[in-house]
Amino acid sequence: MAQADLQTGNGPMPRQIPFIIANEGCERFSFYGMRNILTPFLISTLLLFVPMADRVSEAKHVFHTFVIGVYFFPLLGGWISDRYFGKYNTILWMSLIYVCGHACLAIFEDNLQGFYFGLFLIAFGAGGIKPLVSAFVGDQFDQTNKNRAKTVYDAFYWMINFGSFFASLLMPLFLKNLGPAIAFGIPGILMLIATVIFYLGRKRYVHVPPAAPSPDSFTRVARTALLTKLPGQSRPGLAIAVIGALGAVVSLCMSPWWGFVISACFALVLLLAFGGVGTAMQLERARGQHPDEAVEGVRAVLRILVVFALVTPFWSLFDQKASTWIVQANSMTSPLLSIFGWEFKVLPAQMQALNPLLVMLLIPLNNLVVYPMIRKMGIEPTALRRMGAGIAISSLSWIVIGWVQVMMDGGTPMSILWQLLPYALLTLGEVLVSATGLEFAYSQAPPSMKGSIMSFWTLAVTVGNLWVLIVNSSVKNEAVLGHIANSGLSVIAFQMFFFAGFAMLTALAFALYAMRYKMVDNYRVEPDPNPCYGTPEPKAT
Repeated sequence: MAQADLQTGNGPMPRQIPFIIANEGCERFSFYGMRNILTPFLISTLLLFVPMADRVSEAKHVFHTFVIGVYFFPLLGGWISDRYFGKYNTILWMSLIYVCGHACLAIFEDNLQGFYFGLFLIAFGAGGIKPLVSAFVGDQFDQTNKNRAKTVYDAFYWMINFGSFFASLLMPLFLKNLGPAIAFGIPGILMLIATVIFYLGRKRYVHVPPAAPSPDSFTRVARTALLTKLPGQSRPGLAIAVIGALGAVVSLCMSPWWGFVISACFALVLLLAFGGVGTAMQLERARGQHPDEAVEGVRAVLRILVVFALVTPFWSLFDQKASTWIVQANSMTSPLLSIFGWEFKVLPAQMQALNPLLVMLLIPLNNLVVYPMIRKMGIEPTALRRMGAGIAISSLSWIVIGWVQVMMDGGTPMSILWQLLPYALLTLGEVLVSATGLEFAYSQAPPSMKGSIMSFWTLAVTVGNLWVLIVNSSVKNEAVLGHIANSGLSVIAFQMFFFAGFAMLTALAFALYAMRYKMVDNYRVEPDPNPCYGTPEPKAT
């Protein structure tokens, strides 16, 4: 490898990467395998005690509550990784909890409490490792080969969708023909294989040790900024933070009416939003009491969190393909298709296989064709530009799916194949937002907060699903239902167009913020002790 390549960040690809990529493929099969059959299983089997008129709504509530848990627990995983056990150990132990959760789904497929406990264990385990695996990928790179990271993150995301494709295609068939015990047991076996693969690469990984407790940590700098008094000046930032804290208390008190999940998540949003704004208003007060590097690190994190907040509407659209879109597909006709003489009808849950299949096609197409063409036009497809465009394109997918719903509500039979275009648009948006977001989150995170920042990235998914729960709860209000009735649209069609407009407005706000955002480079400075092969020198973990 030429010295010039090392100096420009084009050094050799780390040889330990295949272990992480293979682990991710198996883990994603296990996760999407159970997730993609969860809503149909709840409606057809587990929630039979719920009146038919309410069963779909209850199934959507359980599904999005589960997804909220999956993307909430990364906060815990990121914190214990960054502060105590390191990424490798946290991933390994959380993976074993994950396996136990799958086992509970298979064993308790006819027991409500046991099944829900299994969902909790999966949410805890999957959520705990979610921010860490992608951050662990980034740890394997340094300044000498950092340009290879984008290729690996694309491969990483491609493998996620490779596992998701086969899970989406096969698991609905297994559920229909083999029953829920086997259908939920197969993902558990794949998760066990994923854990073993990850363990086998343990001697080849670069292990970045957890950060020692620091007097200049993010929370301590933020606390100093909020509490420091200056002669003759008030503390408006502290007042803002206190308002957020009081709002969080009120939100928790509303749990008997809103439900605990909505109340707790909304309380967290209020704390982060108002606390972040308050800290930003008074951040300069921490200068002098903390090093400039620590103060600028907090400023960087706050700027990143604004980006993450603006991405949340995308997730409210994307995750409903496994709930709202399946419910729509259940009311559509499925034509008889023939491939190589094999005739079959597409099951509603199988339509989700389109998403990972299109991702696997679009990632190389974008990298080999689309992005080079855009560069030739004199436009650099930066991470923020890609993410903003992705949010807008996802909005278009919901306009199309809403039009399909309007046609169905008018009595026109619609083939399930009409969902092809919305899936294509939503998937293009996903590639631009989600795959890019992994790279963006790692590169912008200060070194001591890699795991935590990646957990905040996944928290954006939690907030996105929170918007879904809030909207679903709102349409049960008589005043809201009256307004929808006056619009001439059905409830589901109205919600579809609402989410489309929500995302489009956010895409505009994202574009405005992106023009002011200054990118930074926070890849490791020190080189991999063994960039080609073998066992790196041990580091304290």
